[in-house]
Amino acid sequence: MMDTKKIATREAYGDALVEFGAKYDIVVLDADLAEATKTIKFRKAYPERHIDCGIAEGNMIGVAAGLAAAGKIPFASTFAMFAAGRAFEQIRNSVAYPHLNVKIGATHGGITVGEDGATHQCLEDLGVMRTIPGMVVVNPADAVEARAAVEAAIRYQGPVYLRFGRYPVPVLYGADYTFAFGRGVKMTDGSDVTIVANGIMVSIALEAADLLKADGIGAEVLNFSSIKPLDEQMLLASSAKTGAVVTAEEHNIIGGLGSAVAECVGEYAPVPVLRVGVQDRFGKSGTVPALMEAYGLTAGEIAAKAKLAIARKG
Repeated sequence: MMDTKKIATREAYGDALVEFGAKYDIVVLDADLAEATKTIKFRKAYPERHIDCGIAEGNMIGVAAGLAAAGKIPFASTFAMFAAGRAFEQIRNSVAYPHLNVKIGATHGGITVGEDGATHQCLEDLGVMRTIPGMVVVNPADAVEARAAVEAAIRYQGPVYLRFGRYPVPVLYGADYTFAFGRGVKMTDGSDVTIVANGIMVSIALEAADLLKADGIGAEVLNFSSIKPLDEQMLLASSAKTGAVVTAEEHNIIGGLGSAVAECVGEYAPVPVLRVGVQDRFGKSGTVPALMEAYGLTAGEIAAKAKLAIARKG
């Protein structure tokens, strides 16, 4: 399934906006970051439907809310740190509370922002957005899924938070891939441990499954790009089968995918759940490979946690 080709999901986001701009009545807003978020592609294709709001993210969300109230489908784009962080109040009160049809395209999520450092490496956004009532939260695993998630967001009536990455990631899916909010995707079958991942960590989880297979351990890898709503049925069926769960995310282990999975499993079918992710720390400047290693976002770490989870069964 895995292709050696690598594409950043922010690139796929920019391409998807252009593609779907011809089909849907979308308007794209950015906060003086069009080149970085790749909304510049939409601006070149449809200049009359692009609004640069400047370095004023709260105001951008307010404008998006007004456009949605007038019947448009706005995509408000900036870095995840500024979307989920600086504009949180406006997202909560002006978008989510009235359940307006605003889509938030947040790029540069996670530690893979690299050299820009801790101030720009948002590791809290998925958790923050999860807490907002009625907000859909998605972190695509590859470029194909990113494109599909954009169209799903357009077709959905209500607020959606889409997280995209700066760093190129392996293409996992083919052109026939279909995506839906609240639906997980089983990547591998296994009977010994369930590995639940999203974003860049899906491809790394598949590498971990190969490491475990070499040791005679069957890992079932699930792509849960849709964090909210969560595919509880798939998760509970897999955890009941394997009896042990490991989560893997490019996010603080508090509040994001690991928390969502642990909440569900703990409430309905308790089994050991171990979390791979950033261990409640801020990021720092560095190359992406060095940072992934330093923060334990590796196939080796997932495999080690899987063995520990298996040992805790019963």
